[in-house]
Amino acid sequence: MALVVHLKTVTELRGKGDRIAKVTFRGLSFFSRVLENCEDEARFEQAFRWPIGSQVDGDEMLEIQVFNYSKVFTNRLIGTFRMVLQKVVEEGHLEVSDTLIDDNNTAIQTTISIEIKYQTMDGSVKVWSDGEFLDIPDDLDGTFQFETDSLLSGRSQSSGTSPGRSIHGIPTFRKAGKGVFSAMKLGKTRTSKDDHKKGDDAAILDAEDLDRKAMRLGGILDPDTISLASVTAVTTNVSNKRSKPDIKMEPSSGRPVDYQISVTVIEARQLVGLNMDPVVCVEIGEEKKYTSMKESTNCPYYNEYFVFDFHVPPDVMFDKIIKISVIHSKNLLRSGTLVGTFKLDVGTVYTQPEHQFHHKWAMLSDPDDITTGCKGYVKCDIAVVGKGDNIKTPHKASEADEDDIEGNLLLPEGVPSERQWARFYVKIYRAEGLPKMNTSIMANVKKAFIGENRDLVDPYVLVQFAGQKGKTSVQKSSYEPIWNEQVIFTEMFPPLCRRLKVQIRDSDKVNDVAIGTHFIDLRKVSNDGDKGFLPTMGPAWVNMYGSTRNYTLMDEHQDLNEGLGEGVSFRARLLISIAVEILDTTSAEIMSSTEVHMEPVSNISESATGKMEEFFLFGSFLEATMIDRKIGDKPISFEVTIGNYGNQIDGVSKPALAKKKKEGGGESEEEESELIHNSSEEEAEDDGDLTSVPSTPPMKPVITDRNYFHLPYFEKKPCIYIKSWWQDQRRRLYNSNIMDKIADKLEEGLNDVQEIIKTEKAYPERRLRGVLEELSTSCSRFVTLANKDQNLSGRTKLDRERLKSCMREMESMGQQAKTIRTQVKRNTVRDKLKLVLNFLQRLRFLADEPQHSIPDVFIWMISNNKRIAYARIPSKDILYSIVDEEMGKDCGKVKAVFLRLPGKKGFGPAGWTVQAKLEMYLWLGLNKQRKDFLIGLPSGFEENKAVKGIGIQAVPPISLVYNMKQVFQLRAHMYQARSLFAADTSGLSDPFARVFFSTHSQVTEVLSETLCPTWDQLLVFDNVELYGEAGELRDDPPIIVIELYDQDTVGKAEFIGRTFAKPLTKMVDEHYGPPRFPPQLEYYQIYRGNCAAGDLLAAFELLQIGPAGRAALPPIDGPTDSDRGPILPVPLGIRPVLSRYRIEVLFWGLRDLKRVNLAQVDRPRVDIECAGKGVQSALIQNYKKNPNFSTLVKWFEVDLPENELLHPPLNIRVVDCRAFGRYILVGSHAVTTLRKFIYSPPDKTANNWAHTGDIVVNMSPEPNIKKMDTVVKIEATTDAVVKVDLNEDEKEKEKKKKKKKKGEEVEEEEPDESMLDWWSKYFASIETMMENLRAQEAAQAEAEEREDLEIAAESAEIKADDFPMKGTKPKEKSKDKKSTKDKKKNNDGTEKRPPKPKVDELMVYNKELESEFGSFEDWLHTFNLYRGKAGDDDDHNVVDEDRIVGRFKGSLCMYKLPLSEEITREAGFDPNMGMFQSIPHNDPINVLVRIYIIRATDLHPADINGKADPYIVIKLGKSDIRDKENYISKQLNPVFGKSFDIEATFPMESMLTVAVYDWDLVGTDDLIGETKIDLENRYYSKHRATCGIASNYSVHGYNVWRDPQKPAQILAKLCKEGKLDGPHYGPGGRVKVANRIFLGPTEIEDESGLKKQTEEHLALTVLRHWEEIPRVGCKLIPEHVETRPLLNPDKPGIEQGRIEMWVDMFPMDVPAPGPAIDISPRKPKRYELRVIIWNTDEVILEDDDYFTGEKSSDIFVRGWLKGQQEDKQDTDVHYHSLTGEGNFNWRFVFPFDYLMAEEKIVISKKESMFSWDETEYKIPARLTLQVWDADHFSADDFLGAIELDLNKFPRGAKTAKQCSLDMVLKEHELPTISIFKQKRVKGWWPFVAQNENDEFELTGKVEAELHLLTAEEAEKSPVGLGRNDPEPLEKPNRPDTSLMWFMNPLRSIRYFIWHNYRWLILKALALLLLLLLVGLFLYSIPGYLVKKLLGA
Repeated sequence: MALVVHLKTVTELRGKGDRIAKVTFRGLSFFSRVLENCEDEARFEQAFRWPIGSQVDGDEMLEIQVFNYSKVFTNRLIGTFRMVLQKVVEEGHLEVSDTLIDDNNTAIQTTISIEIKYQTMDGSVKVWSDGEFLDIPDDLDGTFQFETDSLLSGRSQSSGTSPGRSIHGIPTFRKAGKGVFSAMKLGKTRTSKDDHKKGDDAAILDAEDLDRKAMRLGGILDPDTISLASVTAVTTNVSNKRSKPDIKMEPSSGRPVDYQISVTVIEARQLVGLNMDPVVCVEIGEEKKYTSMKESTNCPYYNEYFVFDFHVPPDVMFDKIIKISVIHSKNLLRSGTLVGTFKLDVGTVYTQPEHQFHHKWAMLSDPDDITTGCKGYVKCDIAVVGKGDNIKTPHKASEADEDDIEGNLLLPEGVPSERQWARFYVKIYRAEGLPKMNTSIMANVKKAFIGENRDLVDPYVLVQFAGQKGKTSVQKSSYEPIWNEQVIFTEMFPPLCRRLKVQIRDSDKVNDVAIGTHFIDLRKVSNDGDKGFLPTMGPAWVNMYGSTRNYTLMDEHQDLNEGLGEGVSFRARLLISIAVEILDTTSAEIMSSTEVHMEPVSNISESATGKMEEFFLFGSFLEATMIDRKIGDKPISFEVTIGNYGNQIDGVSKPALAKKKKEGGGESEEEESELIHNSSEEEAEDDGDLTSVPSTPPMKPVITDRNYFHLPYFEKKPCIYIKSWWQDQRRRLYNSNIMDKIADKLEEGLNDVQEIIKTEKAYPERRLRGVLEELSTSCSRFVTLANKDQNLSGRTKLDRERLKSCMREMESMGQQAKTIRTQVKRNTVRDKLKLVLNFLQRLRFLADEPQHSIPDVFIWMISNNKRIAYARIPSKDILYSIVDEEMGKDCGKVKAVFLRLPGKKGFGPAGWTVQAKLEMYLWLGLNKQRKDFLIGLPSGFEENKAVKGIGIQAVPPISLVYNMKQVFQLRAHMYQARSLFAADTSGLSDPFARVFFSTHSQVTEVLSETLCPTWDQLLVFDNVELYGEAGELRDDPPIIVIELYDQDTVGKAEFIGRTFAKPLTKMVDEHYGPPRFPPQLEYYQIYRGNCAAGDLLAAFELLQIGPAGRAALPPIDGPTDSDRGPILPVPLGIRPVLSRYRIEVLFWGLRDLKRVNLAQVDRPRVDIECAGKGVQSALIQNYKKNPNFSTLVKWFEVDLPENELLHPPLNIRVVDCRAFGRYILVGSHAVTTLRKFIYSPPDKTANNWAHTGDIVVNMSPEPNIKKMDTVVKIEATTDAVVKVDLNEDEKEKEKKKKKKKKGEEVEEEEPDESMLDWWSKYFASIETMMENLRAQEAAQAEAEEREDLEIAAESAEIKADDFPMKGTKPKEKSKDKKSTKDKKKNNDGTEKRPPKPKVDELMVYNKELESEFGSFEDWLHTFNLYRGKAGDDDDHNVVDEDRIVGRFKGSLCMYKLPLSEEITREAGFDPNMGMFQSIPHNDPINVLVRIYIIRATDLHPADINGKADPYIVIKLGKSDIRDKENYISKQLNPVFGKSFDIEATFPMESMLTVAVYDWDLVGTDDLIGETKIDLENRYYSKHRATCGIASNYSVHGYNVWRDPQKPAQILAKLCKEGKLDGPHYGPGGRVKVANRIFLGPTEIEDESGLKKQTEEHLALTVLRHWEEIPRVGCKLIPEHVETRPLLNPDKPGIEQGRIEMWVDMFPMDVPAPGPAIDISPRKPKRYELRVIIWNTDEVILEDDDYFTGEKSSDIFVRGWLKGQQEDKQDTDVHYHSLTGEGNFNWRFVFPFDYLMAEEKIVISKKESMFSWDETEYKIPARLTLQVWDADHFSADDFLGAIELDLNKFPRGAKTAKQCSLDMVLKEHELPTISIFKQKRVKGWWPFVAQNENDEFELTGKVEAELHLLTAEEAEKSPVGLGRNDPEPLEKPNRPDTSLMWFMNPLRSIRYFIWHNYRWLILKALALLLLLLLVGLFLYSIPGYLVKKLLGA
């Protein structure tokens, strides 16, 4: 049998060049000869012959690739020709000419002509089957659409594969010439040997690799076949009849984990309310913590830090609600009034980048009144840390950006800043399938007394959302309750709480228990895009799962019903729907409270959730093995249930059609008969089988080996089948299946790409392009399939919306995939891979269907009536569809199912052991599609039915009988394992492997004490019987399970891990030889639970035993090694080819060895072993005196595989030599990969060896900006110390300065040297670091944005003219922002940020130095020694600190022998040191260690008050410095500013521990956290970490050179050590080292200001650019500050704070260094702020006058500095102001301490009367001025206030008229000033207050003058308070009306009564006179008349 391909010609080539062709069939490639200088035609005329062992399959592929050949570079692909060999197989001979296709699958001009011959042995040729490949016209997008009906009308056009095979991708067909299809081979996925999947990923071998046969014999693996610990090793070559096994076992959810939530409440602003005393309460779950209370302020500053610790499962943690509320005037006696709250769940914080919100503003709202709007803002940091997460604290940025509240709201990305109130309606209709028995305790009591067994439940539904709960009513005694109620929540939208919890509970007098729980993730039922939709769901049934129904007294798995962990049984289903309505809070009739309330709703019809259909579930148990021996003695049966159907206790029969019930009873006969009567005739004849068969007959297991049993399912395989009735919502599952399959395919492809990258194979970019190609076709196929979604009954709004959004997403994903595919280049593979991984997450998210339909299927193993173990299979995975893509991935396939223990029993080690392994076939579909249900079973069986007789075609079988069986021999080549789990206390294991195949198992030998066993053992399984057709078994053998165990002398072997493999199968008629045989060793990843626990290197082959028996099989060599007895070794063709290597070991020393068996280690030795050879170090005679080795370098030779990936690990063991020749193992370390230690000779051609001419090194760091000259001319005016490598920004500044000098603008003077100190340098550096970080972030964001725009542009194919619009809009916005900021800067000469003065800087690293410089392992490596059992942790990235028993320091170097001569001939080569030349000696050395501790941040609180009193403890060797008396009271961010000197002797004392302890008055002090630094590695590192190199050399001032060695001395020493030529100092500021020339200044100024010549600057320039020196260059450590995390051993892996510090080391044998730099904290400077209140105006009038009813106010002004409320000062009162004008001339004097650098006021005061000492607070400098109305008999009324930030406040208005509300509202747009710069300011400022609608209104204006003096100035010119001496202010000129009425009543009469009622009074007086006159007249007239009459 052979296939011959005759390659004739390739024509119409372009250009001229050398051509080569590569012809591939079945993974074996041949290369043609190279045709040189061909033009348009290449005449190859070459024949290639493949001898083949098995028949060519009609869908196998031949592939020919044509390349442009290049000797130096890789060959470039011109095009590919692929054809399916269908025609060839039929006709045996074929001539073809066709065009080639390029990478993008598009045809190109070039054509190829070939001739193919195929001879079979028997001459038979297969018939062309019409349906195999469809002849489809070219579609535009390369995909094709199927019409649904053609699929239904029989299988005339199946989708490219025979029925029953799953198709693993969407074929894209291209019409080809001569009717032969060049299509992709898709029917079967590749086996790992046929690795050439697509033109995109076939690796092209270079010319020297042509002769692959020679290679194979030479033992180098084909680069395509070796997969390093491949996750896909088993899973890829799965073909049609079997599914992927699931390798991870243990359920991860439900295990409690440690979490720490830290919340810092910084400050609050704009709180609504008048003159309040606010407290902030932080509540998480049940825990509450409060801040202190701040008096009479609306913008309190707290800066308080709270930590909450939890130990709960992740699900529980992420559902907890964090609630931040502000309470007004809370004290011991009263609870205070709530101002507003803010809620979010922990999960939202955890999904943030870095798991945190930093310096964000939480917006408060009032839960009792939603119409009120925002109630203020709280600025806080919230971080959630799980074990092993490390949180990067962004360095405190400048406050300016964060004061923009709107731009920094505490909301996740993408949530709008204006959130609205919304109603969430959760409608609860009804439930069914509830357990029929009461589970509570009372029921059992009842049963005992009454004997009544069936007591029904009393269910109600509890809904929880955003920390609130709502309950429905209780339905008494009902397992099909109907509620028809809705629960209404009112919450902000979008809510920051993601999950809604719906729980059915059983109401009970004693305690309510949960029946089942379901969580609804709101993100899955809504979409926030432009075309998105609000959360909506249903009406749909949700299925609830939980514990099984063994009605016992206590339910052991009750947790499962609460929703913790994976449910192990169906509990109930509940019909619910969800809707959201956004509220318009302005409308009048709205309910303003957020209380939860209930309302009844109307019932919905039966059909609303879909049409009831009858479903049929069929399963067959082909094999049950690996049954745990504990349960092996009793008969075992398996029960399968779907919903309650099939359940033996609450089983359900067919629903009665009359009652339309889902749950019927099997309880009473009458119901049964009714069922039968009601069923119509057709059903009766259709279903002769009314009964389902849900469980297999019990059967006694048989022994496999001493640990496991199996059930004897040999020829006869039991079957089960169940009928069930569900609403037909298959469409949901179908769409989800399509997406899942696309995702699986994508994941597999990405795993491949990662593997190619990891194993450094060629062309990962091609494979990635192939993956993207596949993704884009699959996406368009999804759109096609999902589009034909007919309008089914029961479709909900969510179904429609989800479909739309899925289609949009898939379409855009397909477009993006296309776009990214074009951008994938060699160098962008990794970045693009990241992008594509996002696709994968998106796909998985979309595929998760929130509305359930058919419940999951459970398989239970039942032994002795006990439920032992289960498996849960999602129903969508086994759901049948006629469209292949929609079919469940395990439907109609054999799947390996592993049963596991339920609930908590399955946590930890118990969860990793397999309880049983089933080979199972499952099929679920509509009853009417049932005819195909057996189609995927392995062929060759007969059905065995339960009933015999007529018309039973439809009856499913109860068992299958296989009459075909094949006999095989399995050979398991177990070569080695690596990085296994340490299972013994010694820190090692005694591993052996057990291999299971079918019902057989065998064991390798036990290798003692190793984690990297090399068994080199062949296990032969004879006479393995497998049932089914031979051909199918060849492609689809069952999987092999390999389990690794640790042998213990007593007790059971302990489980280490397991992996799966697929054997390579050879049938009788196949030839045993290349390309498929012998099989190659492959890495298989070993899993222990969910964690990887090592790799296994092995190969497996399954050989069919034919009629000739075993003799015909390839021979096995006998045992070669007489010591090993009868053990067979792995045969030669399979074991790797070895070469001779030499491994050199550098033995340096041992460190920190702990005691072993209570005895100290005294005389240790190190043994190195690799592949059976090894070397021992010299013995250390006295470990205490000197832990270093006397002999430094030793070596040994060993035979290792040539393929680096197969190198065995190297083991390092430390033993202690005790008396009487005893050796005790101290600890061991396995170096898993030696790759980093492989010696590669230096590349002489590389640029840094270029000896041609000298290179002037360019000093500017960034080449992209136009450079200034590198030689900085030293002008007379500037300071002589000029930075050589000016950073770009500083250059800009220099330029600016020069410009400014020209423009004669006022430039801020250079800071005076004497003013500057170390802290100036530090703060300037932090500023620079922040700027760099910001710039990096901005650049990254911009790059991402650009990429997104490109992708969007290409995918949307935007027309050229409107594309720029899309790009520029966002940018314009940002430009506007920038320009406004610039505007802010330039008006008025006032600046937002002061220009940066030129200060020398140091490097601030926001991480440890080690992580920046590779742990200083440039030549000396540290290997941790382990001992003791490994811990079982979910995250293996947390190092087991407890297991480390010491460290071995040394290094390794390996190289192939013989070594080239030139290395050993170099001058000064010391043969004793081998490759470790020029290494210092390891004698003890004395060193002065100087530790500088600057400050600690975010310490974990240690006291009850949420604070700590930290102090520093430093330990090094025997020295232990405790700085206890200098503790800092009640601080979590203490500034220490201290240095400590310790003398130490390396190597004995080399581990420095810096710890922060908490001081306690009584009791012992607690450790807060510590950090450890290995000083020895730093000391010896080439990076020179002894003393950082400063940026400039100066001999005095704040930047004085610290190192006792001057730069020139350091440079000379480095040149000598590196054998470099130089340094040569030349004239004009030049220095030459090797062939590099550096330029720099040459003068220095001493303290007296004299300049003198020096070479130090030049030398320093070289040191700062040392990495550019050829051969020996590396970056030298700059002067720096490092930030180290503090850890506490009690809370492993969780950061407890960070410490900023640095360490200098000086050898004691050189001149001593100068005194330590003074870094003691800056003392705050004493200032005095004098505020003169001159006048007020337009103050609102509050009072009505007693007499006159006039509006007036008695005005006074109150002022204080924030934080010093006790020192508040009031002016006198301006009484009775009628116009709102007040005159005061009153002076406030506020003394305060101020830290200039931090812009904070420092206050020291006792927290309470009980405090032991004063606490220091740092508070922003803010002045509060308030205006009040004085009242005598009642409290004064607050009118308004203004708060001025003394560092930046708006300049006051010149006149009262110009003073407006904008000065407060638009504060950040106005130019601002700082009192610290201006010293004296006068102007008008507005007073504001909030009215009822919470809007700001102007309530007055104040004219004030602020004057700032230092304490000294204030002392020289004292002033009095108020208007007192000295320097009294004159009395205000107040109107006479300004007085108090009861103090001077006469004046008040004069002013108030006379003033107002003057005319009235005059009129009254006139009237009175008149009346008097009239009265007198009347009085006197009679007498007068009498007189007159009498004439007297």
